[in-house]
Amino acid sequence: MRYVVGYTADERGHDAVCLAVALARRQGADLDLVLVTPERSPYAGTYLPDKGFESLLTDQLQEWMDQGLALVPEDVPARGVIVRAESNAEGLIQAAEDTEASLIVIGASSRGLTNRFNIGNVARSLLHASPVPVALAPKSYRRTDPITRMTCAVGNRAGADDVVAVAVSSAQRRGLPLRLVSLVALDAGHSDPEGMEDEANRRLAEAASALAAGGRVSVETAHGPSIEKAIEALAWDEGEVLLVGSSRLAQHMRIFLGSTANKILRTLTIPMIVVPRTYATPGTTGPGAQTHEADA
Repeated sequence: MRYVVGYTADERGHDAVCLAVALARRQGADLDLVLVTPERSPYAGTYLPDKGFESLLTDQLQEWMDQGLALVPEDVPARGVIVRAESNAEGLIQAAEDTEASLIVIGASSRGLTNRFNIGNVARSLLHASPVPVALAPKSYRRTDPITRMTCAVGNRAGADDVVAVAVSSAQRRGLPLRLVSLVALDAGHSDPEGMEDEANRRLAEAASALAAGGRVSVETAHGPSIEKAIEALAWDEGEVLLVGSSRLAQHMRIFLGSTANKILRTLTIPMIVVPRTYATPGTTGPGAQTHEADA
């Protein structure tokens, strides 16, 4: 099992490596630290044919890669891979496809204490195009101990069952407790806030009942005047990760971050893993079942 880590020689790259280590230690996965550099092309704006410059660039890239690998503890197998591509997102996706990696891990920048995540160009591109789950590390994420709990945000639209199935399989493989959470925004303008909460509770009860034999599963409904306030109302473990699905507007086997997930990111202080639409674990039947392994 292999994870691709989008490594850059800065704090964001450090965040990504730490999250990848925490996930790998729980799953027993190998890491590929991938450093993307522009393709050699006379049509590229960064094209410099000088051999001396090329040698200096190669030495610099190797130095950065060595620094990244030094961040990985000895008990986690890791290697460095330098990829040439037109963009960072393209290079990471290509690396994941070439090695049949089951997860891409990146760091997400921040704009302050209240906005722990800020989706930059690389993350935005990945969240629109990746065929495998993408894990986002918040700013200054330095935890490398194995993750301790997985929470899955359960919606009420088409595709929610697929995300729950991925969460169950992922939690079982890692031996983790799984928490299913429904977020209810009880804004004053809604015509039936009590009906919203009742529907959320009903859906969670159905999911928990269906999964009762599959491991440690708990359910919780978080509500507030907004999605952001509902997130703030939840208690989070330090070693927890949140799993969310893609928008129903996403293409088949691709990620698209919907409006609810964007709102979650404004407040969330733990890592989030986004799963492509219709992505499923081996042996899953029904709509969206695929042959790929969903190791979110």
